[in-house]
Amino acid sequence: MASLFGFIAFVVSSLLSVLWWAIIVMVVMSWLYSFGILNPTNQFAAQLSNALQVMTEPILAPIRRFMPDMGGLDLSPLIVLILIQGVQIYFVPLIAAIG
Repeated sequence: MASLFGFIAFVVSSLLSVLWWAIIVMVVMSWLYSFGILNPTNQFAAQLSNALQVMTEPILAPIRRFMPDMGGLDLSPLIVLILIQGVQIYFVPLIAAIG
């Protein structure tokens, strides 16, 4: 039974890591779009941006609803990254230790 909880902890940690990197890449791509470095008509960039949007928007949208208006500055990715780190540091080891 211990190996089952260890596996669940591994899967949860891996999914959180993928979400972490998806948010980081999405933020960097948005900066590249904003500064005109990345062309929005580039098909690969548009597809990657859409895929990242689909992955991250369900997580970021609820946070954005509670955040005050910062005048165009979106801090919701930062909040989600902090929450992901907290879950990985404190809750994933608890799941692994249950078994």
